[in-house]
Amino acid sequence: MSNMSNTILYDIKGKVATITLNRAEKANAANIEMLQTIHEKLLEADDNERVKIIIIKSTGDRFFSAGYDLKEVQGDPKNVALTTTWGRRVNETILFLKKPVITQVQGIAIGFGVLLIVASDLRVFADRPIEELYLQLPELYISAFPQTGATLMPLMAFGMTFAKNMLFTNKKVGLEELKNINFPTKIFSRENLDADTLAYAKELSKLKMEFLFTEKAMMTMMNKIYIKKCLDLEDECGAYAYGPKKSMKDLHEFIQGLYKKFL
Repeated sequence: MSNMSNTILYDIKGKVATITLNRAEKANAANIEMLQTIHEKLLEADDNERVKIIIIKSTGDRFFSAGYDLKEVQGDPKNVALTTTWGRRVNETILFLKKPVITQVQGIAIGFGVLLIVASDLRVFADRPIEELYLQLPELYISAFPQTGATLMPLMAFGMTFAKNMLFTNKKVGLEELKNINFPTKIFSRENLDADTLAYAKELSKLKMEFLFTEKAMMTMMNKIYIKKCLDLEDECGAYAYGPKKSMKDLHEFIQGLYKKFL
């Protein structure tokens, strides 16, 4: 196993590349260096002739990922901008890679952790109760504007009603509720999660490459303009929201301008 940073591990077994968040002592929260390395490894795996399937997973038992490293961005506009830039780049890259991405989820996912899951093509979960595994989007409740796909991708993955419920209420969504909307691709026992996910990825890697890659590419192309436009909309709204305090009239005029620009 090789790694550029010990917080991100990269491994290839047969036709499967695995990118592992390895910062369990910090709840696998992603700092800027980790985001840059994840992005680099996604592109490396996509370009590798051997690799057919990519797995994203993390170490530790409690957290898949607690999101972005808030300590790194607090009070530092430069780091906020870098985190936003690289967070969007990672999520957008997952969507636009030619190779299918499987996210393996063993524990709690918050913020960016959820975005990695919803950006992926397939999702494998450990069979655990809601106290041990849930998804949560707390951006509004921690005064962090929902960017880098935090509005777009839940909307794509869950639909309007469910996405609004998550974003506006800060609710914790457990496996039973996710099963009701057919969100998990596979559910395995916690004890066998690594082995069963790898076995599943290896089965997928046996599919005809020309069919597998072009099928993902076709669906991506059908939505590419929409996806990029929505991510640009998030960035524009984020830049406005973080600016000086606005009056209700200012907000109304800004939103009306967005309708004219983006619709």
